[in-house]
Order: sequence, then structure tokens, then C-alpha cells
Amino acid sequence: MPPEPNVKTSPSPRVIVAAVIITDGRVLACQRSAPPEAAGKWEFPGGKVEAGETEEDALVRECAEELGVRVKVGERVGPDVPLAHGRALLRVYAVALEGDDVPKALEHSSMRWLTVDQLGSVPWLPADRPIVAELPPLLR
Repeated sequence: MPPEPNVKTSPSPRVIVAAVIITDGRVLACQRSAPPEAAGKWEFPGGKVEAGETEEDALVRECAEELGVRVKVGERVGPDVPLAHGRALLRVYAVALEGDDVPKALEHSSMRWLTVDQLGSVPWLPADRPIVAELPPLLR
């Protein structure tokens, strides 16, 4: 049966990528400075995949912009997390720092390296909580 002529199809959800950077059994957490409803909450660094970018390219760009570091993107961490009532998806990847690069809080108000026992010590953004739940095996 052919599709009906005036049926709207849902646009593909926008993809947001984030980086789980683990060094010496600790993961990097970044504190949001904006917007007001997210300020003070903690997240994994990242951002929107722009037109023409792969998810990996977007992560490399976002880590350079937000942290001033070069990275190598690895495997996915955790499930897709629906955002904005299904209009966006958060996809998280394990990311390794390149060379001797050290992250700097260029767009965040603060950063912390958290051990497995410290994961609950910061108020995570709701979208990042399912990813935090996936981290203990990676931090041991």
C-alpha cells in the first residue's frame, strides 16, 4: 500500500555527543555555568553534532573547544539517552586524551576527576545519570 500523501514523518532526532574521559581510574566531570536551569549541575563534556560531521568529528571538535585538548574517540558507553521529549539523543563515547594534553575548564565553571566512590558526590544532569550508572566497571 503506498504511503498517504500528506502524512508527516518525524524528523530524525538531533544527536548530542559526550565524552567519558578516564585517566588513572578517574573520570572527568564538568560543572555547567549556563543556562540558568543547568548551572551548577555536572555533565560529561560534549555538544551537538553539526551538519556534515560524524559523531566522532563532533567529539574531537567539542573537546578542543570546551577543554583545549586533542582526543581519540573510542567505544560507546551506555545506551542512547532521549532528550528534549525525543527530539534529541545523547550518545556517549569513551575518549582518550592525546599526548600530554591536560583538560582546562574553558566553557565550564569547574572540573573534577572523580573516582568510582565519588561518582555520587556531584549533582549530575538527569541526562548524564544513566551514563554514570555504567561507569563503575570502567573505573576499577
